[in-house]
Amino acid sequence: MSRSRPRRQYLSPHRRLHRSPRPMRQPQLVAGLAVLLSVAALLVASGPTAGAAPATSVAYPAGATSTRYTGLAFDTCTAPSTATMQAWLDSPYRAIGVYIGGINRGCDQPRLTASWVSAVSKMRWRLIPIYMGRQAPCTERPNSTKIIPSQARSQGESAARDAVTKAKALGMLPGSALYADMEHYNPNDSVCRTAALRFLSGWTGELHRRGYLAGVYVHLNSGARHLAQVYTSSSYNRPDAVWIARWDLSSSLSNWSGIPNSRWAEHQRAKQYRGDHNERYGGITLNIDNDRFDAPVATVAYSYRVTSATPLNARTGPATTYPIVRSYSTGAIVKVGCQLAGPRVGNTSVWDKLSDGSYVTDRWVNTPSETSFSASLPRCLYPYQVNSIDSLNERSGPGSSYAITGTLPTGSLAWVSCQRSGSTVGSTKIWNRLSNGRYVSDYWVSTPSNTTYSKPIPRC
Repeated sequence: MSRSRPRRQYLSPHRRLHRSPRPMRQPQLVAGLAVLLSVAALLVASGPTAGAAPATSVAYPAGATSTRYTGLAFDTCTAPSTATMQAWLDSPYRAIGVYIGGINRGCDQPRLTASWVSAVSKMRWRLIPIYMGRQAPCTERPNSTKIIPSQARSQGESAARDAVTKAKALGMLPGSALYADMEHYNPNDSVCRTAALRFLSGWTGELHRRGYLAGVYVHLNSGARHLAQVYTSSSYNRPDAVWIARWDLSSSLSNWSGIPNSRWAEHQRAKQYRGDHNERYGGITLNIDNDRFDAPVATVAYSYRVTSATPLNARTGPATTYPIVRSYSTGAIVKVGCQLAGPRVGNTSVWDKLSDGSYVTDRWVNTPSETSFSASLPRCLYPYQVNSIDSLNERSGPGSSYAITGTLPTGSLAWVSCQRSGSTVGSTKIWNRLSNGRYVSDYWVSTPSNTTYSKPIPRC
């Protein structure tokens, strides 16, 4: 076997643990009953109450955006050369899992640099960042550095901080999904189960605080099962995406044993369905695992040249009415993270969001398309988890009077593209437009604000 790592059959997630409240004394109990009655009144008046944990908010900075990938992928131990990645464009895959770090990473990565990430991204490969940190105390992976149960949450947080450092060094922007690799462990060991869940909860909470999405790679019969069991628990932060290992040669992303289809239901699933084997494309053989994805991956910035004859203004929003923050001269390089629609300039209504959070019209940037969205660039999206107890109604417009056009299960990702004002729900008039064009009330989505607009989401 060409890999330097041990044979791998499992990977897993990270969440953040919240402390249980102390038992209430008698005066506290009376006050608590009053609060419960108030909550009950609100429930009658406005529907299901919003949850606290496990749906923690993501603190996206100005330049953040999320990218999702739907299709076949592969992962291999060491990042291949750019020549190999070019040759493998003959394959059915368009995404690759790369091991960006972790105390248990068993692969040398001589090629995995920011320039490699930039080069393969320009080839239109999507990247799936994998971080192999501490493993469960009862892991089946030999010679692993393990979680210390009493330090599980803090060790998960530490792993997340290191993963963000590694991702940023490679040019992976905030809004990227980073996947914690936790190998299979004894699912019947309760102490071990708790340690794994606390570690993953810490991972999720810390990534959210730093503006990244939390993914997990886990085995179907251990980590995935346990995460599904605590999906709505207020004791653990829920990861945004789950990538399971199940080598049954079926690439299906639904009807997983023990995992209801309502869990991680909105572009939040991936499956590794075949383990180590050789495949050959473009005359080059690699030892790989097979994956199918419908989930968030890494976001990178693409460099393009300014083509206008006069300085190109970068603005605080996607329209010429927004204030100018800087100007770029002819021939200057701008780094584009995503594209969105805005007022027409010349022959295009496409605007480019730059990695610093400012916006320029695409009319004067040499992206692949001069008139419409460019296939290599993602649309600007800001996913947050739905925090209602019941399913959240999607509507045809920004108000409760509009027709219901679908639903989002609790815990699923609301892929928000922009926000606008509408009818009042709970404490807010803000409605989120989703990537599918439908609207949901912001009251039931874990954006930073529950009363007004949330940065960096643009206005509709």
